[in-house]
This record gives sequence, structure tokens and C-alpha cells, in this order.
Amino acid sequence: MIANFAIFPIGKGESLSSYVAETFKIIENCGLPYEHHSMGTNVEGEWEDIIKLINDCRKKMLESADRVYIAITIDERKAKTNRMNKKVASAKAKMK
Repeated sequence: MIANFAIFPIGKGESLSSYVAETFKIIENCGLPYEHHSMGTNVEGEWEDIIKLINDCRKKMLESADRVYIAITIDERKAKTNRMNKKVASAKAKMK
């Protein structure tokens, strides 16, 4: 399963990167394959592990904010692994 999620506090001003950086620490130590991008983070793993990761990020964010926004999209495909890399490679190969 691949999940894309974005998380940030509400009511903490215009620049939120210092808050997001705290969740990056959690993501980078979770043991799951991930890639940060300008609008969130892609992560690949099992349902339980991904939900635990997002919940850990949520808890950390709530330590410094009274309100947190979380957007999650999930793509699940049975019996497939390493899809974050394979999906992009497949599309690029078809560009020719």
C-alpha cells in the first residue's frame, strides 16, 4: 500500500516548516520507505504501520497545536511491493 499524507497545524501562522520538520523526524525513523515532496509525504507499507506512522505524526503535531489538518490518500494493490519506484518507472518508460 502507498499512502500520501499531508499534516500541518492550523492557526500557527504562515510558515509551518518548523512544525512539519518535527514530523519529518518521525517519518525518517519509522523504517518504511518514504519520499517527501512539497505537498506531503508518500510512504509505502502495511496498513497498520502506515496508520501508526500517521498517528504518531498527529500526536507530535498536537503537542504544539490545538488544531491539526491531515489529508490522506491511499492506493492499495494486493501482492505488489516497491510500488513507489515501480509506478514512476513504468510511466516514464511509456513516454518514449
